[in-house]
Amino acid sequence: EATNIFAALLDRIKAFFLPIARRKPKKSASREVLTQPTREVKTVISDFSAPEISQCPYCASKDIIKRGKRKKKLEVRQRYYCNSCKRSFVPQTVKGKQYPLKIILDGLCYYNIGHSFEESSRLLNEEYGVKVDDSTLSDWVKEFAPLCRYERLRPFALKLYSPSQMIQTVHLYHRQVYDFSVHRGKLALVLQDFKHAKFENLREFLEAIQSECPHQFFKDGVRMSEQKADFSMEKVILRNKNNFANRVAGLALQAVSNNKMRHKALQKFMLCNDSVTVAVEVPVYMDSMDIEHMQEELNFKIPLKIEKVLTGHIDILQVRNGAVHILDYKPNAAKGKEADAVNQLTLYALALSRLTGLRVYDFKCAWFDEDNYFEFFPLHVVYKLRQRGKLDDPSQMKWDIADVENPELPDESPPTV
Repeated sequence: EATNIFAALLDRIKAFFLPIARRKPKKSASREVLTQPTREVKTVISDFSAPEISQCPYCASKDIIKRGKRKKKLEVRQRYYCNSCKRSFVPQTVKGKQYPLKIILDGLCYYNIGHSFEESSRLLNEEYGVKVDDSTLSDWVKEFAPLCRYERLRPFALKLYSPSQMIQTVHLYHRQVYDFSVHRGKLALVLQDFKHAKFENLREFLEAIQSECPHQFFKDGVRMSEQKADFSMEKVILRNKNNFANRVAGLALQAVSNNKMRHKALQKFMLCNDSVTVAVEVPVYMDSMDIEHMQEELNFKIPLKIEKVLTGHIDILQVRNGAVHILDYKPNAAKGKEADAVNQLTLYALALSRLTGLRVYDFKCAWFDEDNYFEFFPLHVVYKLRQRGKLDDPSQMKWDIADVENPELPDESPPTV
């Protein structure tokens, strides 16, 4: 009897609690349950590995092969093996870093354009999903200060423009996308030097071309890099020297794995971190009337006849040492590219001279890579000095014998009435 009573009591308890347990909870109409959104974290992948190389850094042999990958916490880098010296290597000179070199260089760019250490760390975290301490970023700035000379101008530029206004970028759709960028703070500070005060027209052009660029010229015209001009190389002094740009390129290009992105990565680093680069991907153009003017009025020798407008984009534009420097990055610069490079850069200088009103005398042109830097004066290419006799040396003087024997004297006889 007691067992029956216990069983009946258990059935009543189940009948009371089971519907409550199976009942769906009601949501309050006055309160919403907010769930934390899932945040997608960008991971640092093998795209940050060093670029492919063509020779061994130890013995300069080209008999190299890929052999596996070296995996680190935040990146994966390609390993190579040399069949000549039997050594394996990773093509990157900046070693011993916890973070990938691309993150380090982007951190330097964020800081040097005006952001604080805290703001730069936050931007890196948003872009790569990697948290970088402020002290670590400060150590990077001190370590790479010899290659980031803009740090000396940074506090003065921040008095003129905010970080968001420091670099002005316009995307130009000229058959392909060109990121035309001008460092406004650096340009204003560089032009304050008395040697560069005469280049005020350059700043006016860089500001005007952003909104007044004739895009139709670049769509229908001919590229200067494809135009063959038979310029005379007589008396053109071509100097192969070691320039600061070689060191900057040697550092910035280590973080690029895709060869198509080399120009863009180098331009960004030089524009943000050096003290003389004022603009990149500058659009220039000139037509047949400009060439005729320079031939007739300035006596320039330009062996070129064109039917369409010549167009181009200057890779890197610098103002230093009292001159405007037109730079072009060309991989393997020393391999017989003198004629093509001189033709292209000379046309750039002539076009920029016509657009700004500056003399060709004030321009210098150069092309470079990580190891070589070739520089020349474009004026020497288009203008040749005339042969003039020396007045102090009678043997060098040129006389017209017919004029000496039969000089034309003025008629002094009185006029007839």
